[in-house]
Amino acid sequence: MPLKEIRMPKFPECWESCGNCAQGTVFVLEVLVAPGDRIACDDTILILETGKVALDIPSPWAGTVQEVRIAEGDTVSEGGVLMTLLEP
Repeated sequence: MPLKEIRMPKFPECWESCGNCAQGTVFVLEVLVAPGDRIACDDTILILETGKVALDIPSPWAGTVQEVRIAEGDTVSEGGVLMTLLEP
């Protein structure tokens, strides 16, 4: 059972061209999972706030959450590790 790192996905390309959604700091509004939780692929694991919009971030894999490395209020950057997941 391999351990996977769930990383912050690439910000949408439209943020670079328009910028309206991404004005201000991108931070974690709500963490929806905790260590020990079993999640499915595409389950929402956290919600980001960009100053203009809230974005649901889905899990790219199914498995059991091992460690959550972010908390509500944290700022996040593209590619940063959000949590680790043990695949079934």
